[in-house]
Parts: sequence; C-alpha cells; structure tokens
Amino acid sequence: MNYIVFKDENALYFECGYSCDNAIFLTLGKDRFFITDGRYEIEAKKNIENAQLCITNSLIDKLVEILKKNRVKKVVIDPIEWDIFSFNKLKDSTPTKFKFRPNFSHNKRIIKSDREIELLQKAVKIGSESFKLVAKEISKTNLVKESELNFLAESILRDFGNRDISFEPILAISENAAKPHALPTKRELKKGDLILFDAGVKYKRYCSDRTRTSFYNGEANFKIKQQFSSKKIQKAYDTVLKAHDRAIKKARSGMKAKQIDALARDVIEKAGFGNYFVHSTGHGVGLDIHEMPYISSRSDTVIEDGMVYTIEPGIYIEGEFGIRIEDMVVMQNGRAKVL
Repeated sequence: MNYIVFKDENALYFECGYSCDNAIFLTLGKDRFFITDGRYEIEAKKNIENAQLCITNSLIDKLVEILKKNRVKKVVIDPIEWDIFSFNKLKDSTPTKFKFRPNFSHNKRIIKSDREIELLQKAVKIGSESFKLVAKEISKTNLVKESELNFLAESILRDFGNRDISFEPILAISENAAKPHALPTKRELKKGDLILFDAGVKYKRYCSDRTRTSFYNGEANFKIKQQFSSKKIQKAYDTVLKAHDRAIKKARSGMKAKQIDALARDVIEKAGFGNYFVHSTGHGVGLDIHEMPYISSRSDTVIEDGMVYTIEPGIYIEGEFGIRIEDMVVMQNGRAKVL
C-alpha cells in the first residue's frame, strides 16, 4: 500500500525509528522515505531505520519529486492531518490521485500490541507514583495559589526535567474545578477545599492519563476513597465513583463504545446530575493522549481486546465544584482491566 503520514507519532508507530515535528513519512510498497529539514539531520541519520532519509528545505516539493519519480498513481492520506494550504499545493503539483482515509493511522494504532501495553502500564505506574509525591508536597508546601501548585505539580511530574508529560496538568480548586479543562488562577487553597488533579506522564513516548478529586483538610491525598464535609459534594463524588466503577466492571469486548458510555452516564443521570456530566466517558490513549477509541454517546466503534482507553465520568456545577475520577483500562479476555 502507498500512504503518507504527516504526524511524528505516526512515523514512530510505523517503525521508522525516528520522528520529529516537521516531517513527512511516505511508504511506497516496500520503499519508505522520511522527509525532513536540516535541523533534524544529525539525529535522523543516527536513528532512521528501514527508510531513506531526505533532507530538504521544502517538504512538499520533495514529496512531489518522489511521487513523480516513482510514477505513483494513487496514495492514501489522512485528510485530518493536513492543512488546506499544504494539501492544495501537493494536489496541484502532481498527477497522483489521493485517497482520503480519515484516521488512517489511528485506526491502525487502535489495537495495542503486548509491547505497547507494557509501555503504557509503565507510564501509568510512574504517573501513579507521581500523584503520591504531588499530594505529599501539597501537604507540606508553603505555596498556596493554584498557579503555584500547578507549577509544583508539573515539576514533580517531569521529574525536574528527566521525563516528558502527556499534557499540561490540571490542578483546580473547588469552584474552578467546575471547568473540565480549568486554567490555573490566583485562587488560594484553604482547609475544606476540593482539589481536582488531572495529569499524565510519558514513558518511551507512550502516555498515561489519570484524574483524582481530593478533600483538602490541611493535607492532600489522591486515594480513590474520599470523605467531604459537604453532603452535596459527597453525594456527587459517590455518584461519580459509582459510575466509574460500573463502567469498568460491566465493559465487555464486543460492546459499542456508546454502550460503555451509557454504563457511566446512566448512573449520573439517575442520581439527578445528568445535566452536569458535560463530556464523553473516555478516550483512547497511546502515543497520543487522545486517540481512538472514543467512549462517547455518539461512537459506534466496537470495543475489542487490546484497546486501551480511559474511563473518566465527571460532575461539574458552575460556581461550586467539579469532580472527575479517571483511570486507564485495557481490554483483555473480554473485560476491562485497570492499568
């Protein structure tokens, strides 16, 4: 098959041996080409495997040159990866026909190999240990502003420069936690507050993703069991935890993704919080922090063994609080196993 991928994670997945943020990876049957610019030449030469390295100051022009030289009649591309300008330039420069396959690479990556699951498991373990360290530091630090605590948490997650993170962490206090993707504010942490912490780390480029919600009584902990002083918050927390546990316990290979979403959503709706669960139940995780399968009410994707995804129900009440509990699971022997 002839295909082009335009994202560094995809080049890495197709076992090129190297990737960067400005490259095109082209496969023409058994011939493979990694096209990039001179900034990456030294690293690429050392790491490229089973592909011809092409250094150029115009990726599209070089791609066109290779397509014409090889008289390529048809090639598969993922239109989601391309911007309009780059694709139009490519299309207008060559007689090659382009076959659109949305999510081409993600569909190939949706079933994880045993090796990928091992790497994801390692990322999850490191992430879990990092959560413990963050809780410990919050409990003893003199820093109290959300912005300061976010910086502290990110420093710990990065191991002070020794590893990468999956995404910018979210550490939100009480009413700011009602925003699912909250940005840090100058809000100061005080006893009786709620802390929502969503973060992940990378291990050999594979991501982890985890969320915990904690009651702060002068100390923080991100254990799954929490006791809040507010009855309303406690009810909401227990509801989210029940939804989280039910979706994991009842998920089966062969179900559609929207059926797994319903397992969590039904619990929250029956408890009277349905209008406050404003996002999908989960998403796939791998080389990207968000990839297939998407566990949403609109997804007809059939869940299979080897898929890895999050379960992360939440309740968000504007001006009051937000709660989310998230774990990554892998489908094995027909059931969801928490990584």
